[in-house]
Amino acid sequence: MKRGTGSFSRRRFLASGAAAVAPLIVPSSVLGRGGRPPPSERIRLACIGFGTIAHTTARQFLNHPKVQVVAVCDVNRLSGHYGYQGELDGGREYGRRVVNEHYAKLDGRDPAAANYCRVTEDYREILADDSIDAVNISTPDHWHAVMAVEAARAGKHIYCQKPLSLTVAHGRAIANAAATAGVTFQTGSQQRSSIHFRKACELVRNGAIGRVRTVRVYLPGGHKDWSGLGTRQAPEPPPEGLAWDLWLGPAPARDYRPALHPLNWRHNYDYSGGMVTDFGAHHFDIVQWALDADSSGPVRFFNGRAEFPPSDALYNTATSFSFEAEYASGVRMIVETADPKMGVGGVRFEGEDGQWIYCSRGVLESQPEGLRREKLPDSAVRLYESNDHEANFIDCIYSGRPTICPAEVGHRSITIAHLGNILLRLGREQLTWDPVRERIEGDPEASAMLDRPARDPWRLA
Repeated sequence: MKRGTGSFSRRRFLASGAAAVAPLIVPSSVLGRGGRPPPSERIRLACIGFGTIAHTTARQFLNHPKVQVVAVCDVNRLSGHYGYQGELDGGREYGRRVVNEHYAKLDGRDPAAANYCRVTEDYREILADDSIDAVNISTPDHWHAVMAVEAARAGKHIYCQKPLSLTVAHGRAIANAAATAGVTFQTGSQQRSSIHFRKACELVRNGAIGRVRTVRVYLPGGHKDWSGLGTRQAPEPPPEGLAWDLWLGPAPARDYRPALHPLNWRHNYDYSGGMVTDFGAHHFDIVQWALDADSSGPVRFFNGRAEFPPSDALYNTATSFSFEAEYASGVRMIVETADPKMGVGGVRFEGEDGQWIYCSRGVLESQPEGLRREKLPDSAVRLYESNDHEANFIDCIYSGRPTICPAEVGHRSITIAHLGNILLRLGREQLTWDPVRERIEGDPEASAMLDRPARDPWRLA
């Protein structure tokens, strides 16, 4: 593929990919029959990380007629309880089976004998393969920056899950690398591809509630035991097939503990930022979109309150929290732990005279009630429309236009969560943020938390 030119332009199939796919079955669907484009017009994609959210994104890519999933990378070889509710398997062999079964069904072959997908535990093998055009990064947060930056430098188009980064510095490195390489980048903030969130943002942008004065963001709290392994917090030998040191990567060295693996790592600050970054990545992104602040952010953070476990606890992210942020326009954003009945929480925009709009997944409410159904005039501001986040990524590889949530946008949204966490963890009364220079004013200790040290050889260069 010719990289960085905007539109999709591949090298000839036999010149670029024959060696890489020689050991694999070439199904009739790959040869351009069954309504699919021929290989010369198809994007060859690799999945880096195959657990939890990859079950959704990988299947979206498998079902896209212009994509061929050719490789799966995961440091976990064997299947195991890997899902949000403990019901989903994961690992590279499980990923290989999913890919093989999908294409075998298209081709009328025996899935047990299918071999459409190769696997590896080391993502560097994926990035070194010049026949691979794009990667889907669905790893824990602490790996996103290293993988995304190296993928951009290798000329791969990148779909990277949210939260985009572990630190503000990581997010800036990702955005810069994507821009320099000229690759197509999609942040997995899929709420932008939902009609409920887009309609809410369009109503706000067009003044349906008058001037926005306050935005309330409700985020889930607590330490949910997604894997069912939360009580096994003492060190144990890593399970067979798990390259634990490679899973840790840039994070500090630590003995394997089942309570961290798989998704419960979300509750440890070495790998993530808890619920503040998990669903903050989603909901702050909608606030930014509605306020036309995709290239900026708040200028002040204050009124932080949080409950933390003991400092030596394995799960050490905030269990409940609240903080406020203020934009230069005067709009005040109030962030707080949601009532459990609210599920994943949501965003409420409050305007003049008691009018408001609330949006969450599958939900759009307003006061007055009929406001949410208001039809905007032809002259109204219209926002980027995407109804399928993964398809938008693929379409933009072909067209060369920006995705609905490129790296710069994803970085700006998750920066709010990182700054909120810094405020809470340091117990500061206030932080002053310069979104142009991306620095905290007058607080060296807080500024030091904009990045974190990394183990060799995983430091960003």
